[in-house]
Amino acid sequence: MLKQISVHQLQLGMHLKAFCGSWMDHPFWRTGFVLKDPKDLALIWASPIKEVWIDCDLGLDVPVGETVVSQVEEVPAPVEQPPAAPAVKTTKPRDTKPVAAAQEVERAARICLASKAAVVSMFEEVRMGKAVDVGGAQELVEEISDSISRNPGAIISLARLKTADDYTYMHSVAVCAMMVALAKQLGLDEPETRSVGMAGLLHDLGKVAMPTEVLNKPGKLTDAEFDIMKTHPTEGYKMLMASPNVDPVALDVVLHHHEKIDGSGYPERLVGDQISLHSKMGAVCDVYDAITSNRPYKSGWDPAESLRRMAEWKGHFDPKVFQAFVKSMGIYPVGSLVRLTSGRIGVVTEQTAKSLTMPMVKVFYSSKSAMRVTPYLVDLSRPDTLEKIHQREDPDTWKFPDLNELWSGLRLK
Repeated sequence: MLKQISVHQLQLGMHLKAFCGSWMDHPFWRTGFVLKDPKDLALIWASPIKEVWIDCDLGLDVPVGETVVSQVEEVPAPVEQPPAAPAVKTTKPRDTKPVAAAQEVERAARICLASKAAVVSMFEEVRMGKAVDVGGAQELVEEISDSISRNPGAIISLARLKTADDYTYMHSVAVCAMMVALAKQLGLDEPETRSVGMAGLLHDLGKVAMPTEVLNKPGKLTDAEFDIMKTHPTEGYKMLMASPNVDPVALDVVLHHHEKIDGSGYPERLVGDQISLHSKMGAVCDVYDAITSNRPYKSGWDPAESLRRMAEWKGHFDPKVFQAFVKSMGIYPVGSLVRLTSGRIGVVTEQTAKSLTMPMVKVFYSSKSAMRVTPYLVDLSRPDTLEKIHQREDPDTWKFPDLNELWSGLRLK
C-alpha cells in the first residue's frame, strides 16, 4: 500500500517511496529506501518538501487513526521492472522556454550545486558496493536538460568551474550537460537525448574503483599509474552491469568513451564505425571538459583555444560529431577571452542565433590605454555593430582575477 503523507508524519522505519516536488527541493538524489538515520528526517523537515509517498509494505505504516493525503494499491510489475512510483501531482511542470544567459545563470548555479551533491552521494554508494539507482538520477538529468533548453551556455560554462577536490563529480555534471546539448544539435529525439545525458552523468563511474593516490595525484602519472587509470571504463561497465534497468546507451558510453576513431584508444582499440555515435559524443565532451578545467598540475585552457587544438588532433574524434559539438558550443564558447577590432578586450557571455563567430561579448579592458573600462555588453551579431572579434587572447597572459565573475555575473569564491 502506498500512502501520501505530510513530512511531519514521517518516522524512522518508514520506506520513503517518492518526494512530492522537484528533486532540487530535497537533499536526496534518490528514493526507495527505509529511513534509518534521524539526520535524514531532520533534512527532510528542513527542506521545502511538504508531502511524500511511503510504501507501507516495505516499512512502517502511519499510526492508526492518522489522516493521510492519499493512498493507492501498488500494482505488481514484472520481475525485470521495479514498481513505478506513484504519480506526484505536486511535481512542477517542466520549464524549457528559452531565456537569456543572465536569466538562466543563477538557476543553473543552483542546479550545479544540487547535481554535484547528488553525484557525490551516488558515487559514494557505489564505492560502498551498492547498485546504481539509475531511476533516482533521472530527475537530475531532466533538470540539466531543461536548463540546456532554456540556455545551453549557462550550465555548461558554470560546470567548467570546478576545484581539484570536486573535479570528478562536477566533470560528470559537465559531460552530462554537454552530451544533452550535443544531442539536441544532432537532432536526437527526447528519449535518446535523456539516454546520452544519463550516459554522460555515469561515464566516469569506474573512477570510484581507482586508488585515491592515483586518482588525485597532483602531477603527471607514471606509465604504471596510467595503466591503472585506463581500467576505469571496464570497472565502471562492471558496476553498471550489476545494477538493474541500466540503459544500454550508458553501458556503451561508460565502456567506450576513451576510444579513438584511429584505433589508438582504450580499452578495446575500436576503429571508426566500430564506435557508436553515443560513445563518439562522449569522447568529445569528456576531453573538452577535461582540458578546459583547472587541475592540480595545470590550468585549464581557454575554451576557444581548446576547440582549436582539438580540431588538430587527427584520428581522435569523429569529424561530423566534432563539428556538431563546435556548433553547440560556438566557435568562441562562453568564457572565451577575445580582442575586438577596436583593441578592446572582453569575454564571451552568450552565443547568438545569427553566427557562430558573432557572440555576445562583455567588454571590460582597453589594450590601447592599458586600463580597465566600465564593463558593457556588445552584441556582435547586430547589423549596426562595427566591432568584430580580431583574435583570441590567452587568459594566462592577462591574468584577470575576475574573469569568471565577468562572464557569469555571479560572485564566485
